[in-house]
Amino acid sequence: MTSPTIDPISAFSSYLMLHLKRSSNTVSAYVSDLQQLETQLDASVLELKSQDIRHFLSLLAEQNVNARSRSRKLSALRAFFKFASLNGWVEQNPVAEIETPKLAKKLPKTLGLSWVNQLLQAPDLNHAFGVRDRAMLELLYATGLRVSELVGLKVSEMRLEAGFLLITGKGNKQRVVPFGEQAGSWLKRYIFQARPELVVGRKNDWVFLNRFGVAMTRQAFWQLIKKYALQIGVPRNQISPHVLRHCFATHLLDNGADLRSIQMMLGHADLSTTQIYTAISRARLRQVVSDHHPLERH
Repeated sequence: MTSPTIDPISAFSSYLMLHLKRSSNTVSAYVSDLQQLETQLDASVLELKSQDIRHFLSLLAEQNVNARSRSRKLSALRAFFKFASLNGWVEQNPVAEIETPKLAKKLPKTLGLSWVNQLLQAPDLNHAFGVRDRAMLELLYATGLRVSELVGLKVSEMRLEAGFLLITGKGNKQRVVPFGEQAGSWLKRYIFQARPELVVGRKNDWVFLNRFGVAMTRQAFWQLIKKYALQIGVPRNQISPHVLRHCFATHLLDNGADLRSIQMMLGHADLSTTQIYTAISRARLRQVVSDHHPLERH
């Protein structure tokens, strides 16, 4: 083991900026975290052992520092001791066996049914693009498709009369996704009335076409949703294509659908991924009680 000839934190800072090309904000945060640790424990960072770092993280938890901030500080330590090991300044990495604090899962954003209805009705149906947009919104809410699956949908993958789609999702896995009568009627109106107006030049198999007659991009559809959200008064940061996917799942769950069926339609590989929606329903129920129970109202 060798001793550094310069301040190890300063050397680490230069390494982050010059070799790893980290942003100035990241470098500043990491340096601040290391200096805080030295101040808190009254010791050089190179002298620290695993028990010292665990003690430091415990102190932060007692001070109500949230898991995300504690996790970032641990990331700073991991990066520093990796750098120190490369330079031969430490024999053992004291953070190697320290687990990252578990972060609480954020509940997905959703919209109430009234907002969803207004969003679905926002497109102008006097032109082909409006009919296309209405069909896309209806299908997204009716099926919970990922936006990439929606814009990548092909005519050959639709079974309009039978009421289902053949979707190839993550991991190249195919699943059958049903849709209801309302989404089906808008799909038919678009396919048979509006889509022929959007075909430019050689025909293709993409369902939803842009003004150039090719498949719409994910970014373009994202902008469409933002436009319609602004039109009906939904804050821009509350809406995205994925929010409609969340609405599909939570509204089904609220109305009695079972998790396993929702999992299959969403294309989740693991049921635990789908279970986040039960937390949304519980949160909504708690809010109902808080808003309407006579002993809770102020």
